[in-house]
Amino acid sequence: MIKTLIVEDEAYIRKGLVSLIEQLDKGVDLIGECESVQEAVTVAKACKPDLIFLDIHLSDGNAFDLLEKISSLDCCIIFITAYAEHALPALKKGAIDYILKPVDIDELSEAIDKALANIALKTSQKQPLPSLSNVKKNKGKLVLRLQDGLQMIDLQELRYCKSDRGYTTFYLTNGRSFMASKPIKDFEQQLPADCFVRTHQSYCVNLNFIDKYDKNGYAVLKDGEHIPVSSRKKEGFIALLLKEGLQ
Repeated sequence: MIKTLIVEDEAYIRKGLVSLIEQLDKGVDLIGECESVQEAVTVAKACKPDLIFLDIHLSDGNAFDLLEKISSLDCCIIFITAYAEHALPALKKGAIDYILKPVDIDELSEAIDKALANIALKTSQKQPLPSLSNVKKNKGKLVLRLQDGLQMIDLQELRYCKSDRGYTTFYLTNGRSFMASKPIKDFEQQLPADCFVRTHQSYCVNLNFIDKYDKNGYAVLKDGEHIPVSSRKKEGFIALLLKEGLQ
């Protein structure tokens, strides 16, 4: 169970978020709900949560005020905001993910999976996730269980994966592809979060193979292939590209 704190000044949003978290049943232990920076600082320092769901605007300040006051704590942050323009500042502050209001249960599930993977990695290895700058040196592998056996996938060669009706197809640089009988969400937390990004409910793309973002709603790969970017993912995706460009 991961200790989780909700910091949100609207009671009905806190209630709805609690309901969705309980529906997902991912081992999240809700240890408290706060509506102000001052209250959240007190609770966070006393309880030391593993994960904080954090609204941008609070009753006595904003999320960034809170983060400054609890900077000594080692916890994952998932921002919840009604304003897409806050995506880049949130990512710059090291947030695991951000979710636009109204909260969608699938996006919430993806964000929690990212947090769980990050927490598990820190617990077992005591080191951060690989950064985009060194991911090409990563010798990570992904093992797919196929009908005829097990298939090893080199993450350096994985361009993107696509989910369709409960199946996920993995597309490699050499033109080969492999289909596994599980949805994309079952594989997402096995992929380095700083390298692979969900652009759409059905797509997860390797940032190393992206050439540009097309304003018509596509991530264009270096070989010219177009990968859709959903309207709900667009602002976060653009913010991530801008963030990487600033590093």
